[in-house]
Amino acid sequence: MNAQAQTELPSRVPKVTVDFWLIKLMAVTMGETAADYLAINLGVGLTATSIIMSAILLAAIGLQFAQRRYVPAVYWAAVVFISIVGTLVTDNLVDNFGVPLEVTTVAFTLLLLLTFAAWYAIERTLSIHTIYTARREAFYWLAILFTFALGTAAGDLIAETFSFGYLTTSVIFLAVIVAIAAAYYLLNVNAVAAFWLAYIFTRPMGASLGDLMSQPVDYGGLGFGTIYTSLFFLGLIIAIVIHMTLSQTTRDAGEAIR
Repeated sequence: MNAQAQTELPSRVPKVTVDFWLIKLMAVTMGETAADYLAINLGVGLTATSIIMSAILLAAIGLQFAQRRYVPAVYWAAVVFISIVGTLVTDNLVDNFGVPLEVTTVAFTLLLLLTFAAWYAIERTLSIHTIYTARREAFYWLAILFTFALGTAAGDLIAETFSFGYLTTSVIFLAVIVAIAAAYYLLNVNAVAAFWLAYIFTRPMGASLGDLMSQPVDYGGLGFGTIYTSLFFLGLIIAIVIHMTLSQTTRDAGEAIR
């Protein structure tokens, strides 16, 4: 398929807007708290929760791949479920297999870099604006899975193992994201590199924010609990998805009239 033909195809992923970053932060935060709620508070257990959520994720990804264009509800449902599964992958390695957070952080960093390397070697681009084919989208979702697993490990490593606490950890990663944005807007840093760096660091910031809100006060949290924190962010996600869907419908109707 030539470049001209590709540019005429609709993208399967959203444009990078303020809404994108808002809902992405909500999704990764909910992924942390929902995983804890299902595995611990609801008593399902880490292993059973991982199996159930992985099956749901596969169904959500299958539905996403079946779309010919970006559909907000389908896409963001997949993001929420992959966020939960990414959290569970790290939690399984740490809690069930005793792998230190330092090791999981390094391992997922390497896996993410290998994914990017393979993606670029085959497709010659890492831009999310060129997700026109199933193969590119497969690389895209694999990279996202590793960013979520990495973010959980890195966030817990700094907040818990290094004893910075959830609030300080959130602020640290927020400062990193602000620095990336400044480098992009002021220093003309490569847009694709800036996007993926920001995408990676929003995960540990969101995970730390979720833990801050949900964990008991004795553990450095605010004590809202996992269920209320999860429902709060789920409500925000649904509201933004509805806004995105209505905006897309209005835009499509305007283009059809023209």
